[in-house]
Amino acid sequence: MKNTNRFVMSLVAATLLASSPVMTLAQQNQSSDNTAQYNGPFVGTPEQEQAYKDGMEAAKLDTLAKRKIDATESHLYKNPPSSVKKDKRDSYRSAFTAGYNKALDKAKANGGF
Repeated sequence: MKNTNRFVMSLVAATLLASSPVMTLAQQNQSSDNTAQYNGPFVGTPEQEQAYKDGMEAAKLDTLAKRKIDATESHLYKNPPSSVKKDKRDSYRSAFTAGYNKALDKAKANGGF
């Protein structure tokens, strides 16, 4: 019985260790898929690129939560992150709106999120 337990525990450990690289690979693929979603024609300052990504994410969340689909009604549009300086808020909002609309266009073309 003692030998059987050792064998079974060794087999379980080997199985767990073998599945670890597979899970890591799946997570890496998922991460690269998410970043590929944001790659687009938008080029600007790092803050504007973040606003664009925020807009894309907000459109997705608004759609999934069945909220009103309007970039100007989004929380991040109305209240940009505190890292955005007051003189850069208009720039943030325009990039946010561009990302929001791009995400909606992609969703329509692909049949949803």
